[in-house]
Amino acid sequence: MAEFSKGLEGIIAAQTQMSFINGQEGILEYVGIPIGELATNSTFEETVFLLWNKRLPKASELDTFNKQLRERYALPAGLQNRLASLPTNAQPMHVLRTMVSALAMHDSDPNSLEIDDVRLKALNILGHAPSIVACFDRHRRGLNFIDPDPSLSFSENFLYMLNGEKPTKAMARAFEICMITHADHGLNNSTFAARVVISTLSDIYSAITAAIGSLRGPLHGGANEGVMHMLNEIKSVEEVESHVLGKLERKEKIMGFGHRVYKAKDPRASELQTLAKQLAEDTGNSALYEKSSKIEEVMEREVASKGIYPNVDFYSATTYHCIGLALDLFTPMFALSRIAGWSGHVIEQLEDNRLFRPAADYIGPHEQPYVAIDKR
Repeated sequence: MAEFSKGLEGIIAAQTQMSFINGQEGILEYVGIPIGELATNSTFEETVFLLWNKRLPKASELDTFNKQLRERYALPAGLQNRLASLPTNAQPMHVLRTMVSALAMHDSDPNSLEIDDVRLKALNILGHAPSIVACFDRHRRGLNFIDPDPSLSFSENFLYMLNGEKPTKAMARAFEICMITHADHGLNNSTFAARVVISTLSDIYSAITAAIGSLRGPLHGGANEGVMHMLNEIKSVEEVESHVLGKLERKEKIMGFGHRVYKAKDPRASELQTLAKQLAEDTGNSALYEKSSKIEEVMEREVASKGIYPNVDFYSATTYHCIGLALDLFTPMFALSRIAGWSGHVIEQLEDNRLFRPAADYIGPHEQPYVAIDKR
């Protein structure tokens, strides 16, 4: 009988050409390109093309990709009406999950698994998802929806639809780097969920919906909200040390630290740290960054020897706050980016599919008698 592995730890369940992770050395590559090079030189759209096609695009190919994506910014009228009818106290991740599922009803052939069709449906989800989040946030604030601007990039257009004004170049670039660094990360829980669903030959809308549901959990994408809650609890830099040491003494988790894969500093955290510092200075949030930096300093001293370092959530929280995003939009931002990776994995799975059907190790009793209800 196969050996039991709780949480499937150490089990290789899929092959991919999209992202490579070396957790011991803190390395992350997309199709062989270090994440730092992409964060410095690439755009989110080019990164998506790279993940879906396993190569960087030529200029003409990127132009076509951008055009196809921007054609999908505007939401179907029926979906806008649904968003306008939602309770204003609904949670954004629940809204995103439900509305992505609803997109299938606006697709004339939602079940097609032809690879070219799946790519276009992936573009459909990627283009519409930011508009879903932006429109709902405006709805709950009592504001009118903003029509998308197809002259703007993915990152610029989202911030424009959210705030009603075009972002500064610094804000747009900061958001874009967040999108690049979150786009894919091996066979994480939500990516596995997407591959499991599509392995049944379901449809990409169902697969991405399942992935969003997985990402919502606080042990996965929801962790960045926890980081911000922690930072808000700490009133000043002077309180950081006692706060962190108290949590460690009580064996409480320090949000934004530790990772199932990385035993060195998460390379995505390294990219976002520099960005967070600059943004904090530009937006008058230096005290927030100083608290973050002090937390890392204390944790480095206390637990780095145990392989516990900052992960991507730690500095993305500061970055999103400085951009001006509401706290409950942090995890949806993760989802907007990760749609790129999920879709790429759906395509990979379909290209060489086998239904996921792991076994379970039964540890219950045997040969138990049935007891009539009046004798129980």
